[in-house]
Amino acid sequence: MVNYVWLGMIVFGIIVAGVQGHIEVVTRAALDGAQVAVKTSLSLIAIITFWLGIMKLAEAAGLVQALARLVRPVMRFLFPGVPKDHPAMGAIVMNLSANILGLGNAATPMGLIAMQELQKLNRHRPDTASEAMCTFLAINTGCITLIPTTIIGIRLLYGSQDPTEIVGTTVFATFCGMTVAIIADRILRGIYKYR
Repeated sequence: MVNYVWLGMIVFGIIVAGVQGHIEVVTRAALDGAQVAVKTSLSLIAIITFWLGIMKLAEAAGLVQALARLVRPVMRFLFPGVPKDHPAMGAIVMNLSANILGLGNAATPMGLIAMQELQKLNRHRPDTASEAMCTFLAINTGCITLIPTTIIGIRLLYGSQDPTEIVGTTVFATFCGMTVAIIADRILRGIYKYR
């Protein structure tokens, strides 16, 4: 559906530019947009690479395992059907750690691994998402972000005087989002458990 919305906006923009006799604006906007996208992407590579390196160091130093032990009671509550030493639990913790650091791009591979591991536990209905998969998706989508590194990097790239001023509001907003995601997951889990 979203693809149709974007297609409609693009087509509408081209038609309006053509009717007004300024079709060259479309070409200029496309080229300028592509240039800005490439510049922004290349600038963010350094930030993402740095934090991926930090994550690898944390994993090698055993900090991820320590974090997993620390959050194990919460993980047991959120994922009661996943065995405590299952590889899915480690991938979930890594994914959430990356999300907490504001590294959505770095969290994606761990999220895919977590879903693959959760699918291995979903033998009864392989064509339907399990409760654990739904919970993980809800938490992954609405995860709290303590250090929004990507946003800070973009603000720094575009000359913000104080690129970190958004940290407080980001923590509050993402905390609210995660809380709503967990509550909605629990409510929907109760509703659809008996169907």
